[in-house]
Amino acid sequence: MKIYLGADHNGFEYKIQIAQYLKKLGHEVIDDGDNELNPDDDFPQFASKVVSNVLVNSGNNSDEVRGILICGSGQGMCMAANRYKGIRASMVSSPAEAQSARNDDDSNVLCLAARFTDLKQAELIINVWLLTPFSGAPRFIRRLKQLDQLG
Repeated sequence: MKIYLGADHNGFEYKIQIAQYLKKLGHEVIDDGDNELNPDDDFPQFASKVVSNVLVNSGNNSDEVRGILICGSGQGMCMAANRYKGIRASMVSSPAEAQSARNDDDSNVLCLAARFTDLKQAELIINVWLLTPFSGAPRFIRRLKQLDQLG
């Protein structure tokens, strides 16, 4: 799987560790920044890079291309990512939430909180999120179509 990563200064070190973990699992990792620790950077620019790449490179197949965004709380990245039609970003803090985000909502972008989620927990979350398929249940498909019609 191709995975685009992005993080602001709060998630910068975390992103480096996540990239190493994903590469060990055999995934292709594309780092969409920041490329250096900059305490004055802002999360929206990195969310924009990641989600734009996910949209351009995945088409309708979220099983081939996904994104992971990291900031202090994860919330800012999630709000920025979900402004893009076709992006289903999920703020996740447990493996059970990761499973639900994929199974029910076909999440294609995972948002993590560097301040509140330790690396071991993040690895568990990522693993479940990557391995859980979208169920394709009619009610979930119907709801995703409704989301796409908003705004």
